[in-house]
Amino acid sequence: MLTLRFEDGTIRIDGLDESDVGSDSLPGVAWDDRGLVARAPAHRYADLRRALREADVRFEDRVLPETSLSLSHAYDLRPYQEEAIDAWRAGDDRGVVELPTGAGKTVLAVDVVARLGVPTLVVVPTIDLLDQWKRELETEFDVPVGQFGGGEQTQEAITVSTYDSAYLRAEDVGGDFGLVVFDEVHHLGGEGYRDVARLVAAPARLGLTATFERPDGAHEVIEDLVGPKVYEAGVDDLAGEHLADYEVRRVEVELGPEEREAYEAAQGTFVGYLKRSNLSLKSGSDYRKLVMRSGNDPKAREALLAKQRARRIMMNADAKVETLGRLLDRHRGDRVIVFTAHTDLVYRLSERYLLPAITSETGASERREILDRFRGGTYSRVVTANVLDEGVDVPDANVAVVLAGSGSEREFTQRLGRILRPKDDGGRALLYEVVSEETAEERVADRRR
Repeated sequence: MLTLRFEDGTIRIDGLDESDVGSDSLPGVAWDDRGLVARAPAHRYADLRRALREADVRFEDRVLPETSLSLSHAYDLRPYQEEAIDAWRAGDDRGVVELPTGAGKTVLAVDVVARLGVPTLVVVPTIDLLDQWKRELETEFDVPVGQFGGGEQTQEAITVSTYDSAYLRAEDVGGDFGLVVFDEVHHLGGEGYRDVARLVAAPARLGLTATFERPDGAHEVIEDLVGPKVYEAGVDDLAGEHLADYEVRRVEVELGPEEREAYEAAQGTFVGYLKRSNLSLKSGSDYRKLVMRSGNDPKAREALLAKQRARRIMMNADAKVETLGRLLDRHRGDRVIVFTAHTDLVYRLSERYLLPAITSETGASERREILDRFRGGTYSRVVTANVLDEGVDVPDANVAVVLAGSGSEREFTQRLGRILRPKDDGGRALLYEVVSEETAEERVADRRR
């Protein structure tokens, strides 16, 4: 009889001879010459177990602990959350659920943890999300919750970890959990982070995200490691009933004469080089070629720097600063989040309009204090550069002003989601896109929509 054990990020299969390895009926199994034993990657555990049962092979399964958790929560699930869970369970407890920011992905996951009642690892991208998840789980389940990350390494039957810490611990603890939840699962497409899923044996795998597909195609790797997208609901599907109704308004501003002259000169240098070098920049690979060339081609480097100058001019135009002032006056009684692309513009706006600022340079305690005051009503507006796009528990707001951003649909969806939680008064959410006209920013804004 075979025996399955978890060992160093793999499933060790005792009782198999080398001659038995390589059969199509044993998915992922290979012979380890050093250990003289058969092994399979940990993430193939569920496939291996299923294959052995289908082949009517007797085996003793010692991979996972026999711990059973009795858990309940106080949430009332919305119909679409029930549908998402049903779809995930129909997919053999594997797969990705895509829901907008503010639609209750955490609530959905908490319900899954309670239903399965098995030791669970929750993996998140940031310390802020780690703290948020830990508080939520401790509140709902009234049990100790372990933590990998943020200066703490404590393991419990339910444990929350950052992706970085999970990467470091997975070989040791990957056999301790029957369910793994990947929050912001698109991060799992990163080359190093993929090993978190590969080294964990948990047969039940739930991925959560607002935007699953990645421009680099790495979502296909995630499908193999976590499962395919099993449920999707967009902002427009939920707006009005489960999320706030919303409106997106584009405000176009003109570059000043000096800005226009500097922009055209920089853009001309950049476009001129592209024409001479037969680069179109229609894909990320073209841009990478330009970056690589800039290492030893002075003209390529000049073009790259010119592109950066043009981008900074159009994104930080003086007219945008003035327009923000008018929008803040118009929405004096509202809760406003201002998004920019550059830290220096954040500080410029903070000084000009006395706005609390959050950037990558803002310490964790200061950031929490600002958000707590925003949540409590002491502050009614805040300005940030990218930091609040994801991975931070942001208090409710009803107006967002995007002064600058990338062409990423994910970034746009996440920023919109910051204002979509249902309003007590049933009011609409409003997002302003402030765009420099007759610049490349117009195409960027079109692309992210």
